[in-house]
Amino acid sequence: MICDICGQEGARTRHITRSYGKGDNLLLIENVPVINCPHCGESYLTAETLHEIERIKLHRRNFATKRAISVAGYMLGHHSQSKKQANKSFHSDG
Repeated sequence: MICDICGQEGARTRHITRSYGKGDNLLLIENVPVINCPHCGESYLTAETLHEIERIKLHRRNFATKRAISVAGYMLGHHSQSKKQANKSFHSDG
């Protein structure tokens, strides 16, 4: 596939899950095709994909099924802090 950004051959399609909104208005759309180019490093959605996403968002009640999901927050440094505390506990003699 030819990249729309740099014009070189070799762009690939991968499928991802995208989130829109938050809280009670959160909508996850699975299997969204994203074009990735190994030459220029760009990732982009085609116009057709963007139109379909807008259609899904507009008619979400017809397309979406409710599911319970687990949500985790990324906390930079939190893991390393816990690791330091664990090492301190492990190595203390008192």
